[in-house]
Amino acid sequence: MAKSDSFFIRASTSFNGTTYNQSPIDLGAYVDALGKSVLRIHNISVQWGEPVTELTVGANQENRNAFQLTTQSQTSMVLATDKSVISTGSLACSADATGCILTTTDSLDIAPQHWTQGYLVGVEAIYLGVDSSVATSMNMASCQLVMECTVETLSSSAAMALALSQQ
Repeated sequence: MAKSDSFFIRASTSFNGTTYNQSPIDLGAYVDALGKSVLRIHNISVQWGEPVTELTVGANQENRNAFQLTTQSQTSMVLATDKSVISTGSLACSADATGCILTTTDSLDIAPQHWTQGYLVGVEAIYLGVDSSVATSMNMASCQLVMECTVETLSSSAAMALALSQQ
């Protein structure tokens, strides 16, 4: 199975208050079903908001910002049992009556680095979706991803794994 050196794909999606928002990520340069070329995502790193954004939340308020990376376009957040899910994660925060942050939890629930061989993608576009439980989105402007990937030739065993796991 021929593999390329690893490279990085970057993507960003802006928050839209409490309305689900997503952006497509074009993989047409890497994935070619007829040419048997597929993308393998090995690792995903997440950045919440802008690099200089300070995390804030209102008094007595809780907020959860979430992202999902899927192989199919969505209209809302989906469960891990949805076959289109590649990765999910969230940033949750709560504050006391004075607005002082009590807890912050950053989780990468599902990620290619949790799997033995990463995550194989055979579609020409994937989708980065975000949603927030509070309209201010904790001052988050966007969610950014950096994905470490390789391109490889689709072998018969990889084709079977791809067919069984997603599409």
